[in-house]
Amino acid sequence: MLRADLAFPRRFLTSLLGACAFVGASAQAADKPLDVPYVPTPQQVVDRMLELGEVTKDTYVIDLGSGDGRIPVTAAKEHGARAMGVDLNPQRISEANENAKKAGVTDKVSFKQQDLFDTPIGEAQVLTMYLLPRVNVQLRPRILSEMTPGSRVVSHAFDMAEWEPDQRESVDGRTVYLWIVPAQVGGNWKVEGDKPFSLALEQQFQKVTGKATMDGKTVELTDVSLRGDELRFSLDGTAHTVRVTKDGLQAQDGSWKAVKA
Repeated sequence: MLRADLAFPRRFLTSLLGACAFVGASAQAADKPLDVPYVPTPQQVVDRMLELGEVTKDTYVIDLGSGDGRIPVTAAKEHGARAMGVDLNPQRISEANENAKKAGVTDKVSFKQQDLFDTPIGEAQVLTMYLLPRVNVQLRPRILSEMTPGSRVVSHAFDMAEWEPDQRESVDGRTVYLWIVPAQVGGNWKVEGDKPFSLALEQQFQKVTGKATMDGKTVELTDVSLRGDELRFSLDGTAHTVRVTKDGLQAQDGSWKAVKA
């Protein structure tokens, strides 16, 4: 035990313990195996990813596995967007912060050293990633449940298995995928309006099929499409455009609304 006159001041010990805890946490994160090896996305691919994601000054972008930060930095510098990047490697975080500083966008961009699987993604209007197929598939349930319908997901090189992209492009020999997060419309719906009827919808990601029953007669819906929170279909030759809300389905022309049966 140290003699009282030789003991370290309490403030110094507290600071020392805090520093050790920080270094320990950083070392633990750095030592954790990376889910994806670091391979930077070419700038021309970055540019097209952000264009496909329709990034504007009103967009919040989250980049999973952000590396040197080029996607968030470009989103902020070229589109005026707010952006956050996450990466497990402290060296990449340091590079990303330096690149944001050089680009003059530190007021719009932040970077966090953390596991992408622990990163909340619900606030993002655009989610970008250059990961691996298995990682994309692991993230898929969270994308569908946490992100707002109509949000965009843009991936460099890798798809999401059965969830087919809404758009696919080749950029200088590299593939870029775009998905529009679909609203959840599957199930049975009771339609209230001038002519009440019921809807039975089946859904697999953005692909929807269904039937309508009116006056005891059941007919197939045709020309069905779902993009974000907008559902379109034709019933007995009449086209319907429907908005999906937290309260149910609402016909765009106001003629009917529906709630889950």
